[in-house]
Order: sequence, then structure tokens, then C-alpha cells
Amino acid sequence: MSRFTRPPYVDPTTTMMYETNQADFEGYLTKQSQWLKDWRRRFFILKGSKLFFSKSERARPHGMIDLSTCTTVKSADLKSRKRNSFEISTPETTFLLYADSEKEKDDWIGSAGRAIVRCSSTFQGNTNETGRDDHHYDSDSDYTNSSNNPYFN
Repeated sequence: MSRFTRPPYVDPTTTMMYETNQADFEGYLTKQSQWLKDWRRRFFILKGSKLFFSKSERARPHGMIDLSTCTTVKSADLKSRKRNSFEISTPETTFLLYADSEKEKDDWIGSAGRAIVRCSSTFQGNTNETGRDDHHYDSDSDYTNSSNNPYFN
């Protein structure tokens, strides 16, 4: 999606570098800060199972959410008291975010949900003995915000 080279994310704990170019999905969201609980607009980059965020599109990402550890991604308008909001929950914390429109919110929930499903053991278990996926379909209806989908409840 991007036409320029973005600096990589450097994990402050491990010093491991993560490339953030050629994102699967990207755009601006507003995120509640972890400590002060104020709302800050950030640029988000979804690449594989990692969701990076930075102060702007060209800035070095300063945070990462590992979606492989996520338990849910779901709407959170009541919890956040913000329109078009959603939460991404891990065993350690819950991230509250909101989009500029309902469509953007739904797109982010769908994209994050697909990333979570792709790295889940259930999805990875759908391979044959050669390690190839025998199911060559990926329907957006699998990622709808419905009460039957465990990632959106």
C-alpha cells in the first residue's frame, strides 16, 4: 500500500527488528493511551500477525500488538464511550481504539480478526501432511461481527 520506505519497528525488550513495509492493512485510528488514558491519533500498520503503531505514516513505529496472543477483537462503543470504537484484547491488556467511520471500524475488525484466525492453532491445523492448506477459500463472511463468531464476542 505504501510508496515509501518506512523505518522498521525495534522491539525495546528483545531489540528484534520488524519490517513494516508492504502492510496488509494500514490507516489512522485513535488509541487510548495505556497509562494516562487519554486518546491519541496514531497510524496503524497491520503486517501478518503484528499490528504496529506510530505517530504518523512515515514515523518509526513505537508500539506493537502481537495479534497471535489476542483473545478477542470486538466492538466497544459502550465500554469506550466513543462511536466507531473497538477493542483488541490479549491476556495481559485490552487496547481501546476508534475509527473515523463505521466502515473503517468494520474493516479494522475484519482485518484484525483474519490475522488472528490465520495464526490460530485451529486455522494452522487445517493443513495436510505436506503442510499445505487444503482449503483454498477465504470468505469475508467468516469474519463478520456476529454472535456466532468467537473473535467478535
